[in-house]
Amino acid sequence: MNRQVKAGTLWAGGAASACVAALVAVVGILVARSLVGVAVLAPEGEGAWGGADTVTYALGSAAVAVLATALLHVLLLTTPRARLFFGWIGALVTAIGIVVPLSLSVDLGARLATALINLAIGFSIVVTLLGVARVVALSGEARPHDTWPGQPYSL
Repeated sequence: MNRQVKAGTLWAGGAASACVAALVAVVGILVARSLVGVAVLAPEGEGAWGGADTVTYALGSAAVAVLATALLHVLLLTTPRARLFFGWIGALVTAIGIVVPLSLSVDLGARLATALINLAIGFSIVVTLLGVARVVALSGEARPHDTWPGQPYSL
């Protein structure tokens, strides 16, 4: 099978997914600190926006999305049923992101808030990149019901 990927579209989608993940982190931190009054990443005295930790968390979330995009690219080029494997890998990495904060010996509210934020970030990355994967994978054999005018490959 001839496997091709619209790399530019994939990486543009990965960049958009990184933006979404960073914003999910910021919104999660704002909700936890402002509405619920739980310290997630910084001491309580830092306020709703926190300090550099909020930016670090958001940038870290974006970096995870970029790494996930790289993984998806490799899987699309080399693996049968790449989206299935990507979904499983993403779900398991997200599960790790949930379990790790829950295993720490800090305030229960902070553990729960961090775990929920990590769930939302992981979910956003996996869902957005699976959507991108649906439109970037090309094969050499076109099927009439999967193509659009001027598109030589099937999706």
